[in-house]
Amino acid sequence: MSTELEKEQNYSGETLGPIGTERMTLNMGPQHPSTHGVLRVSLELEGETVKSCKPVIGYLHTGIEKNMEVKTFNKALPMTDRMDYLAPMSNNLGYVLTVEKLLGIEITRRCSYLRVLLVELTRLNSHLVWLGTHALDLGAMTVFLYCFREREKLLKIFEKVSGVRMMTSYFRVGGVAREPYPEFYSDCEVFLKDFISRVNDYEELLTDNPIFRRRTEGVCPITKEKAIALGITGPILRACGVSYDIRKKEPYSCYQEFDFSVPVGKNGDVFDRYSVRISEMRESQKIATQALKGMPEGPLMSDAPKVVPAPKEQLSHDMEALIHHFKIFTEGYDVPAGEVYQVIESPRGELGYFIISDGSTKPYKVKVRAPSFANLHSLSEITSECLIGDVVAAIGSIDIVLGEIDR
Repeated sequence: MSTELEKEQNYSGETLGPIGTERMTLNMGPQHPSTHGVLRVSLELEGETVKSCKPVIGYLHTGIEKNMEVKTFNKALPMTDRMDYLAPMSNNLGYVLTVEKLLGIEITRRCSYLRVLLVELTRLNSHLVWLGTHALDLGAMTVFLYCFREREKLLKIFEKVSGVRMMTSYFRVGGVAREPYPEFYSDCEVFLKDFISRVNDYEELLTDNPIFRRRTEGVCPITKEKAIALGITGPILRACGVSYDIRKKEPYSCYQEFDFSVPVGKNGDVFDRYSVRISEMRESQKIATQALKGMPEGPLMSDAPKVVPAPKEQLSHDMEALIHHFKIFTEGYDVPAGEVYQVIESPRGELGYFIISDGSTKPYKVKVRAPSFANLHSLSEITSECLIGDVVAAIGSIDIVLGEIDR
């Protein structure tokens, strides 16, 4: 009987062998809208089941870390927001905190609060892009339009405070580039007051949507043990049930003064990653509101005349301030020899800067621990034995930015 099942006869009466399946290799990307950048994914398929998934990177390599080593510490700063262009101020913050630690500069409380406010708005900006594009990948066009409506409001605030919409380079070693514009705080207050109702709208469209849940619940999970072994951080790790957030574990920039929770999931699947990021947007709104209401009075810039430029009006009558200003922007400033590693919680996870100084005006060595690079390692794990249609959902749930992967 089994022999009869394993064989078939063709019309000429000849006996055929057992029916087998041949695996197919399919290249997804690097020109593909759902890879969220110039990423190529080599898929080995058996029917519609993924047997192997290998990310191929390097298409966006720019050599940012080595370029920073031939620039002064000030001129290296704009390179940082070219890595994660959806969270430029997070990258700026990680870099300036590292250099400030090398210099031993004390930052004013007002500056710390302003930085927290801006990086939490940056987190909202990044999560809005993730949610809109992730929903669009799964067929939810309306959510994409709603998210980019709110993002546009944030970009207008960033443009007014820094001069540009995306590559802000607003933070500086010892402070920020300039005082915020007069209506900055009121603009932030209006946006934050309205934002939670917008998050409720997103959830109403997605969270209980049966199609969205079928595409995300139980899809492409990863265990917390495997996630920790792969060095995964951020919302992907927290979706597995691990309450690990740098803002809580190793507070920086006065984060210990703010009241917020760390959202976690249970199953580590695509739906839990969605739920964690939605909850994170609510928590970021809470942190930003606290920073706004509790903004201290006092100076914005640190008292370090050889590192921090003097106010413009002082240059017309203070020769020493003028000399320091000239030297800062031409020769740069000497940074004491030493090495420092500083981590922050970016929208994608643990972002770390390792800088070695040899005592000169340029960093001797710069190495960035980019969360997208570590998190991309999970793609092979979570897509094993999933259907090809779920690969798009898996990539979107990781929320990678190729700029910081390739660097």
